[in-house]
Amino acid sequence: MRKLAVLNRIHDEKVMAIVRVDNLERAKEIAEGCLEGGISILEISYTNNNAGDIIEQLHAIYGDELLIGAGTVLDSETARQAMLKGAQFIIAPNFSSSVASICNRYHIPYMPGCFSLTEVTDALTAGADMIKAFPSSAFFGPKIVSTIKVPLPYVPILSSGGATVENIKDWLEEGVDCIGIGTLLTKGSKTEIAENARKIRAAISNFKQ
Repeated sequence: MRKLAVLNRIHDEKVMAIVRVDNLERAKEIAEGCLEGGISILEISYTNNNAGDIIEQLHAIYGDELLIGAGTVLDSETARQAMLKGAQFIIAPNFSSSVASICNRYHIPYMPGCFSLTEVTDALTAGADMIKAFPSSAFFGPKIVSTIKVPLPYVPILSSGGATVENIKDWLEEGVDCIGIGTLLTKGSKTEIAENARKIRAAISNFKQ
């Protein structure tokens, strides 16, 4: 049930912050800004060596108020370490069969980055739960979602890059299942992050209505 609950929350909230941060204080500032603006899903990138510690500390502070996953997970060793630190989902810029296997073993959602339809179908065959359109979403914008979903309409898509406050509706109209956003939700002060988060949440709520 845990895996299903995580995926349902991601699908319902429709947006997550892509966070690259090297200290807890800044991570807390980003988290609180996001929460204040109505966004509660964070991907903590393993581009920083202490990502696991930050995941663990944020989970201890915020509990279920935040849904926290690990990003840029390139191998099964990193995936397992992230799980032990409390990561509730695993995201990568690439597809790895060994990461897929360990995520399936421990019932943790896996979202690999795929560019071609061959990569997408290989990842799905290995048990991926959602496909990260990377780097295609940054290159091609919202249209990449419907381009993938025309031949594969059942594929859940996470975008990564290319989303702005102004084009959130376009992404949703194309059928994206979750929008990954970096700069708008991680740069500037807590107040600025909260304001951006509110605008993004409002755009999603307006679309749903």
